[in-house]
Amino acid sequence: MTEHRLAVQRSHTVASIMVPARPIMVRLLPAIMLVVLMTSMIQAQTTAGDASTVEPRQLIDIPTAGLLSRGAFALDADFFQNGGLGIAVSAGALDRLSFGISYSGIGIIGNSSVTMQKLPGVNIKFRLFDESMAFPAIAIGFDSQGKEAYIDSTERFTIKSRGVYAVASKNYAMLGNFSVHGGVNLSMERGDGDKDMDIFLGVEKSFGTNISLLGEYDFGFNDNGPRSLGQGKGYLNLGVRWSFGNGVTVGFDMKDVLKNQENIVTIGNRTMKVEFVKSL
Repeated sequence: MTEHRLAVQRSHTVASIMVPARPIMVRLLPAIMLVVLMTSMIQAQTTAGDASTVEPRQLIDIPTAGLLSRGAFALDADFFQNGGLGIAVSAGALDRLSFGISYSGIGIIGNSSVTMQKLPGVNIKFRLFDESMAFPAIAIGFDSQGKEAYIDSTERFTIKSRGVYAVASKNYAMLGNFSVHGGVNLSMERGDGDKDMDIFLGVEKSFGTNISLLGEYDFGFNDNGPRSLGQGKGYLNLGVRWSFGNGVTVGFDMKDVLKNQENIVTIGNRTMKVEFVKSL
């Protein structure tokens, strides 16, 4: 990336930890702190806030044009409702290319039976253009990993995977870091009969050295058919990221605030994530 580095240059450290209930989140906090202590001696990047040094690879559910640098790797863990856990490992292969593999399931946390997705998810991203003063960074990619539980009857995730996508990202100096992201995608999950192309937008704003606030909107054009889960409102997600340094970032998200899916009975789907990024 050029000196006008892509949207937000923060270490998209590893792991999406999405947790549905407060007791589970409370039990996870000691483990999170243990991770921070164990990685305190490892050379890794800052991940959120004004002190960020690594490009964000995604906001909450949407991708950005950010990449891992060559030789860097990321470990992501997502905790979500119904005892769900998703794990992803990614690596920067070239200056403009990164790739990864992921796997998730429900019932992993708690005493319910465990149900895993059928096949691992794969993702690859190539940046066509670096960000400049006048133009955004632009990347294309493929991601087969959806979010939350996999539904066998319609052969899709609760939140569909991006599939093939193109995304643009631009960073601005505005009382800290402020980044804007937007793109289009075509998911391969079409068992519900909805094969439309989708559009997504997102923003990230730093607050102080170690904290960033996130907001994103997925229009859900590919999830509003008769057999789809969405009701035509789109998906509005909000989140916060807090960097502990040493490559570790913890995030809390409120997903589907508009209640596009009928299973949302409160303000939104409360989730949690943890990310870790390190350069070799």
